[in-house]
Amino acid sequence: MENYYGGKDKMKERQNYLTYAHLITPLHTGGNTQEGNLMGIAREIHTEFPYLPSASLRGKIRSELEYINQKETDIFFGQKIKDGQQPTEGEVWFAEATLLFFPIASLNYHLVWITCPLWLERWNRWIDKKPLNNFIMKCREILFQKSAIVSFEASEIYLQAALMRQSDFEKVEFQMTKEMQGLFNQNGLIQQIPGRLIIVNDEDCIALVESGLQREVRVALEENSKTVKGGSFRSEESIPPEAIMFFPWGMKPMQKDKNKVDKNTEEEKNATELEANDTTNIREEIMMLLNDKLQFGGLEGLGRGWTNLLTINN
Repeated sequence: MENYYGGKDKMKERQNYLTYAHLITPLHTGGNTQEGNLMGIAREIHTEFPYLPSASLRGKIRSELEYINQKETDIFFGQKIKDGQQPTEGEVWFAEATLLFFPIASLNYHLVWITCPLWLERWNRWIDKKPLNNFIMKCREILFQKSAIVSFEASEIYLQAALMRQSDFEKVEFQMTKEMQGLFNQNGLIQQIPGRLIIVNDEDCIALVESGLQREVRVALEENSKTVKGGSFRSEESIPPEAIMFFPWGMKPMQKDKNKVDKNTEEEKNATELEANDTTNIREEIMMLLNDKLQFGGLEGLGRGWTNLLTINN
């Protein structure tokens, strides 16, 4: 496992990464619709699972890097439409951040995490681990007969919105990949996930996630009477803390190195122009940024969206 940037030799190659986001405060991702007084969150159109849009990821990361080096950031992410100029292609791409493990309150275990074959399959596409293929197939087979698969001994499991009896689930040894070992080898509740994991089918996972979203009611008060203003009531949804999300991203070769390859010889390209397209510093900065704490989503002033990030060289 490699959770650092590969060095200058890697800058001439196309590099793909996987970044894990451990939520340490609730994440409000902003919804594309608003029903009544409910401020919803972004959801996949075909599954209704919450997610963090790639545009939000890209915008936040770019804004952080612009403070460090505006010129290199513009080359790295691509020039924006400005002063009538056309936008340019950047050297970096991001995909959406999707759920991998979701925390659910339990009356007898305090906190457990759920996942489902769909989430594991999505994750496996990016890590490309054959042993996990067999494990996912085994999970789907078991879930035809049982309601859940658990990683721990239990007689009954009381979840926030469900009761699971011993006859409803089967205990299976959860396979720990190198990526997971690096992810769980951190301080805090994240260490408990391997021993408090429940795998349910995709349909039940949708229902449990819906019941496990954090919802807060907010009102505005009249200045003098401290009574509720008319029409000021609203409810906000958030993904709860202790959830684990992941997003793939990657870097293309630097434009200056691409120009060298296209021209076959460095002498044919002006040295000053090559230096102007150098994004070495910002590439090193993004790797440090995506292995640290970073805030995403809306309601930043209320402390929403803080995450611990871990990036793996894929």
